[in-house]
Amino acid sequence: MSAAPRRISRLEPYLDRPEPAPTLLKMLVGVQLAGFREDAGLAQDQAARAVGFSAAKLSRIESGKGRRPPTESDVRALLELYRTDDYEASVLLKLLQRAGEPGWWQRYDKRLMPEWFDRLVGLQEAAATIRTFEIQYVPGLLQTAAYTRAVVERGLPNAPASEVQRRVELRMRRAQLLLREDAPQLWAVIDESILLRVLGGSEVMREQLAHLVRMAQRPNVTVQIVPLDVTNASAPAIPVTYLRFGGLDLPDVVYLEHIRSANFLEDRDETEEYRIALDRLADEALEPRASVDLLRRTMRERYSAS
Repeated sequence: MSAAPRRISRLEPYLDRPEPAPTLLKMLVGVQLAGFREDAGLAQDQAARAVGFSAAKLSRIESGKGRRPPTESDVRALLELYRTDDYEASVLLKLLQRAGEPGWWQRYDKRLMPEWFDRLVGLQEAAATIRTFEIQYVPGLLQTAAYTRAVVERGLPNAPASEVQRRVELRMRRAQLLLREDAPQLWAVIDESILLRVLGGSEVMREQLAHLVRMAQRPNVTVQIVPLDVTNASAPAIPVTYLRFGGLDLPDVVYLEHIRSANFLEDRDETEEYRIALDRLADEALEPRASVDLLRRTMRERYSAS
């Protein structure tokens, strides 16, 4: 069996996923099409001209970006150009069909799910490993409902109660990712100041820290705290999420969130810089067991029920 059939045969299990994974499948379709193009000895601009696409359109298809997958006719035109065999073409077209099925998060109002956030949620749903560093709030996947409500009300003080509730529901639905049978590995590094910043009152904070302790006991969750007395910590100035996809020829992705937008980095040199920075931060942070001890001590000393 040649390299290409071996490569695409690994994708067959994704045809039977119980939950749609449109972001992952768009990326897989794109990376396979790029591989077929390279096997055919064509540069991206040559292939684009041959089928009447702009170079930007083919680049977008191969990167798997955008809310919608490419059309079947566009993919068929590329498969024909690359002289893809019937088996490879059939698997890819089935993946393309499944890529058009909406993920659960795409049923939410577009105001709650702008395109950049839609992409983040889809990538998290598809990732094998999620690494995150936070300097202001508990990472979203580890928040309680009450803490999320306090975060939303702080950031959107004029939002109607119905919108706040929808945002809380969305965050809680996202957090279920960590409880799945095929849950990703989550490695969260958190600045200690987050534990001391009171949101929603002492009871909310006590519940949130207790939830962090519980989640840290799960085999797929690692929590580390960067203590305040580490004054030379090599922390990025903004939150960072690093996503890795296991064994699927997909690039690592770094997500950098701003107030009303976000950047996604996929260039290997750029993502490698962030991986090294996160490794360094993990070295400077408390070990996982000591981090849990600090969480418990903070609950007892600052947020006791007495």
